[in-house]
Amino acid sequence: MVQWQSLIYFGLLGISSLVHAQYRNSTQVGSSNCPGYRIIEIQNQGDSIHSKLSLRDQPCNQYGKDVKDIVLDVSYDNSRLRVKISDAEHKHWEVPANLWTPDINYRSKISINQLLEFSYVQNPFSFSVKRKNTGEVIFDTAGHRLVFEDQYLELSSTLPDDANIYGLGEVVDTFRRNPTNTTQTMWARDAADPVRENVYGIHPFYIELRGGKAHGVQILNSYGMDVFLANQSITYKAIGGVLDFSFYPGPDAYEVINQYTATVGRPHQIAYWSLGFHQCKYGYVDIDEVESVVRNYSLAKIPLETMWTDIDYMDMFKDFTLDPINYPLDRVQKFISKLHQDNQKYVVIIDPAIGRNESYPAWIEGVEQDVFIKNPDGSIYIGQVWPGYTAFPDWFASNTDSWWTTQIARFMKDVPVDGLWIDMNEPSSFCTGSCGSNRTGIPPYPWLDPNYKPDIPQTFPEPPYAIHNAYGNLSVKTVSTDALHQNGLTEYQVHNLYGHMEAIATRKSLLSIEPKKRPFVLGRSTFSGSGAYEGHWTGDNWSTWELLKYSISGVLSFQMFGIPYVGADICGFNGNTTEELCLRWIQLGSLYPFSRNHNGKGSIGQELYLWESVAEASRKALYTRYELLPYMYTLFQHAHEIGYPVWRPLPFEFPNDSEMLNNDVQFLVGPGILVSPVLAEGATSVDVQIPEGKWYDFYSWESVSGPTKQTVSAPLNGRIPLHLRGGHIITTQEPSITLTQSRKNPFGLLVALDEMDSAKGDLYLDDGESLQVGKEYSSIFYRATSRGINSNGYFGYQSNGMLKNITILGLKKQPSKVVVNGRLLSTSQFSYDTDKATFIITQLNISMDKSFNVAF
Repeated sequence: MVQWQSLIYFGLLGISSLVHAQYRNSTQVGSSNCPGYRIIEIQNQGDSIHSKLSLRDQPCNQYGKDVKDIVLDVSYDNSRLRVKISDAEHKHWEVPANLWTPDINYRSKISINQLLEFSYVQNPFSFSVKRKNTGEVIFDTAGHRLVFEDQYLELSSTLPDDANIYGLGEVVDTFRRNPTNTTQTMWARDAADPVRENVYGIHPFYIELRGGKAHGVQILNSYGMDVFLANQSITYKAIGGVLDFSFYPGPDAYEVINQYTATVGRPHQIAYWSLGFHQCKYGYVDIDEVESVVRNYSLAKIPLETMWTDIDYMDMFKDFTLDPINYPLDRVQKFISKLHQDNQKYVVIIDPAIGRNESYPAWIEGVEQDVFIKNPDGSIYIGQVWPGYTAFPDWFASNTDSWWTTQIARFMKDVPVDGLWIDMNEPSSFCTGSCGSNRTGIPPYPWLDPNYKPDIPQTFPEPPYAIHNAYGNLSVKTVSTDALHQNGLTEYQVHNLYGHMEAIATRKSLLSIEPKKRPFVLGRSTFSGSGAYEGHWTGDNWSTWELLKYSISGVLSFQMFGIPYVGADICGFNGNTTEELCLRWIQLGSLYPFSRNHNGKGSIGQELYLWESVAEASRKALYTRYELLPYMYTLFQHAHEIGYPVWRPLPFEFPNDSEMLNNDVQFLVGPGILVSPVLAEGATSVDVQIPEGKWYDFYSWESVSGPTKQTVSAPLNGRIPLHLRGGHIITTQEPSITLTQSRKNPFGLLVALDEMDSAKGDLYLDDGESLQVGKEYSSIFYRATSRGINSNGYFGYQSNGMLKNITILGLKKQPSKVVVNGRLLSTSQFSYDTDKATFIITQLNISMDKSFNVAF
């Protein structure tokens, strides 16, 4: 959370823009006279290769000194083909393996070494990766430069013309990346969601679709990097580290994501309550205002599961404190107690930066335990964030995790929050480089004073190759690149890992406090594998129609990256929303995996009850969400187990349909629900692309066969257009104002038959909060035909739930009788609509904790 709006940051915006423009003109591959490498020795051990390579000729030293001797290591594991090119002396920093939590139980249905083949050319060295069964080359460096210098690495691969590339984030852009003109910079940056620039997270992973098949490519490197798509190629240019590639064969996009998350870490298992609706604002001045917001949601009968507060609750913006005037401890404790009595939750923000204050325990203990990042001279590195001059926890330091846990535990003992929101962790700092080692007190806020400049010498350590960081110099608005970590690493080497490592530490802390409970952590700066530890929101977006549209591709991208619990700030964070925009946003945002309304200080209020039209739209949308939560919770369990996305991109679901490859204005929730939101001001209808197959309008149950296009009415007082996909069974539950109550309500089955008169679905049930479920869960499978429905599976969790209604869509013939578990139902319990071919069975009262059979 930072609200920059249109202010000039430190007077550097003009300089950064100039440098940025110069950078934008330097995207060519570079000089062709670099000699490349040749293999001088090779060792084959089964499927693994270890080779020594040496420069073929005189070094070009384009951006530093060429490394004379490098090594190639090729290996297969359960989920990937790994190709790593590193320096022979191992002086280049590599991301440590313990920052990932791979799924050691994953086994590909077909061994990776039977799916992918690695081949090479000895002199000049190049390599390719191809599919064994077809010979299709999916990565080929032949004809491209390989440069390996002390501060510059370069490698390229040929791509097909007009390649279908998805991923390479974090970025605000279309879901399919422009294959002829994309520059994606990997440098974590606090920026309010600009379009097509580097922002908070680092995910150098892409999925490519070719001829209906998919493969994935990832590079693991924590240094700054540019990735270019142009000239029928993809080019990586990194300012250090190694070239550590992983190739995932698929063959479909979902299996690629399965293989990727098996490598970097499966998405964490979420708590059921986190799927409810959340409310926040930067600018709730006191606890009275927070209480009134909760009360007004209740009066408006709009579901509110979790209330949040931004930095307003802190004493002078210091972590682990409460403002004694506006958020006194006794009032906050009573507020949390009332929330918990009403089955609601409370989440607060914390930032990594710790205020320099000699009476502040977090600072005092941090200094004593030596947990902060240092200057090159060994003094504590001082930046500037909300509390003023600050220090930054060094997540590589040996004492930092225990110190962090102590601070969180002490705070939560007094303030029993239900989760933590970790922000500003790129890390963000308002000084340009170091603020100076002796700075104390609270400085003037530069974001309010465009003429403010720190009165210290400015040094900006920069690499010879300037990546396309949109701020220009890499030390702008963050910790300086020459800052030191305890293990001797510089921020230059590990900057992109900061938010990821804070998420690991925060999850560990919460687990030490509540070891049997699923932690809730939401973070801004992420890295490959962060989904194992936290969810994500897409940052400080704007209240514009453009950002409403881009939120879809943002959520879809993070499904790829293994962080399915993600959403954008509903109604927008920066600027003022409008009634119409907020209404359309909640219609879409009610289906975000993480659904939260949040806006900035100084913006008009946008709580959903403030406009009656928005309130009514919110009740409709959120009650639909709550009705669908058994289905969505099951999707999250699949994500946790095999990585499959909760939101599914149409290109991934229909890779052979060319009209779907660019479609990022529609999406699927799971495999069974097509969503077609209104994304344009003044629109009262939506042009909907109906994919192949049989579909049913979610509200009217009218059927339509695809592929086709329809214009669907979507008035402001209506609902977001949804279609059910034939062949799928959706488990629903009667919604209530809180999820505790909803989970006690009866279930329903919505059965959408396909052209073959069949459908299937599944349901996962557990208590929604225990970290170690053991055998106390249920995994239920449903199958339907034109003659009946049955369920079976594993029933280890006693939900005490009852199945009340079954609705079958597309049933061509009216049944004359219904038999449930051998018992004949009364004719008053079922009805048939001939026009819509819809059959409804009511008043069933079948236990959800046992198998059943319904025949008709």
